Amino acid sequence: MADPVGVIFDLDGTLIDSAPDIHATAQKVLAAEGLPAMDFATIKGFIGAGVGTLIARMLTALDRDVTGAQADRMFTQFISLYEEAVDLTTLYPGVEHLLDTLSTRGHRLAICTNKPEAPTRAVLRHFGLLHHFLVVVGGDTLPQRKPDPAPLRLAARLLGGPRWLFVGDSEVDAETARTAALPFALFSGGYRKTAPQLLGATMIFDHHAELAGQIDAQFP
Repeated sequence: MADPVGVIFDLDGTLIDSAPDIHATAQKVLAAEGLPAMDFATIKGFIGAGVGTLIARMLTALDRDVTGAQADRMFTQFISLYEEAVDLTTLYPGVEHLLDTLSTRGHRLAICTNKPEAPTRAVLRHFGLLHHFLVVVGGDTLPQRKPDPAPLRLAARLLGGPRWLFVGDSEVDAETARTAALPFALFSGGYRKTAPQLLGATMIFDHHAELAGQIDAQFP
């Protein structure tokens, strides 16, 4: 068996498909401001860089000010509504088995996500996965968010050990891994827009059942 590795996961689009809950929450926030609804594909395309960026992208698409009081209200309301929004979120197939396998093999696991820490922990508890993760770094844990490397570096430091792997699904994750100088495993079924082979991943997997074997091969 390979020596243990610190495996740091992104959350949305990597372990969970939360886009339906994010879309539903966005509709409530837009409606509260008297703004028109946005379709699922549009909101899904805005996911990846945190709630603040999501709100800014929504307002930009509607030709509204992204820095004023309305943006602040929408951010606050989104966070409040989204903290327990788990009913429409699903795990990707094979995630539970993957985490069980990695934990059994002694790998140290962490989360590094732009989702705020409270809803991150809430959704992990909802699916019974929180116990797998020794470290949870959310979008509000530090002043910086991905693609700044600081959150990923913090997760690695808290996990300890000489070897780490970052697992994500998007352009933001790929850039974060590159700037943090960590190897990157790309889940091809997430929220990325760029072709997988263009994101500089050390390994690419289409199904979570594939990842444990790839980790063993990459980290003998």
